[in-house]
Amino acid sequence: MNAAEDSSGLPVNIAVAERETGLGKDTLRVWERRYGFPRPVRDAHGDRAYPRDQVERLRQIKRLLDLGHRPGRIVGATDDELRQLAVDAPRAAVPEPADAASPEDEFQPELDALRSHDVTGLRRLLSQRFARNGLERMVTEALPRLNRAVGDAWSNGRLAIYEEHLYTEQLKSLLRQAIGGLPPGTQSPRVLLGTVPGEQHVLGLLMVEALLVLRGIQVVSLGAQTPLGELAAAASAHRADIVALSFSSAFPARQLAPVVKQLRDLLPAATQLWIGGTGCRRYAGTIPGVEHLADFADIDRLLPGVSPG
Repeated sequence: MNAAEDSSGLPVNIAVAERETGLGKDTLRVWERRYGFPRPVRDAHGDRAYPRDQVERLRQIKRLLDLGHRPGRIVGATDDELRQLAVDAPRAAVPEPADAASPEDEFQPELDALRSHDVTGLRRLLSQRFARNGLERMVTEALPRLNRAVGDAWSNGRLAIYEEHLYTEQLKSLLRQAIGGLPPGTQSPRVLLGTVPGEQHVLGLLMVEALLVLRGIQVVSLGAQTPLGELAAAASAHRADIVALSFSSAFPARQLAPVVKQLRDLLPAATQLWIGGTGCRRYAGTIPGVEHLADFADIDRLLPGVSPG
């Protein structure tokens, strides 16, 4: 196995580091010169290779950047300082009762199951929450808080990266199971779901799919990392009225607008293009013909305005 591979604890090459952290290659090189971090090793070919602990730290830095911190303050910070900044950071607004417990307190059983590596217990706890809440409330209310709790625990060093991945995989499995138990949508408009190359996270995509299917909407999901030309071809083949893309915070921010504009140019004018997810927080909304879903409520706001093809 060489440094380009990322399925073990070995260092990863700069392309993998970019994909997993959402930080561009140029940014990583500039920080290396300016701040002395990251500190890549060199592989057998003399290329940069990033140890796993540095990739995890870079992901934590990217989260803080998304919250408005400046690189000069945080790239050279100690691990303890980064954890404290994560604790002190303002949280994205998530609807919850005024007297609700903090997310980590509310979901302590799930976090404990993750830390103790109790996969069966974690799946049971998640299944119980699905049953209590129902799919709609689970997606729009409980899951945003639960995702935040897991993300905060990871940022603060209370969960390892593999534990966060385990949580995500279990949740994706349960969402697919719940969606599969619903009758297929038959109503217009027809929606094509996917992610672009470089975006491998599909949790947000599954959450949107669940809400659309609950509304009886026809949905075709292509999953992760479909080339732009293939997305456009699929939209034509399935006569999609809407193409909806999900972007996570790991997607390089500098690539978002160019990729979205390129796909917009490939699609017929009558086909709407929706984008959403945490990776779109800083999207300026300047591309004509592109709708930004800031939250799940935007789905019901936008659907009535779509004219079926």
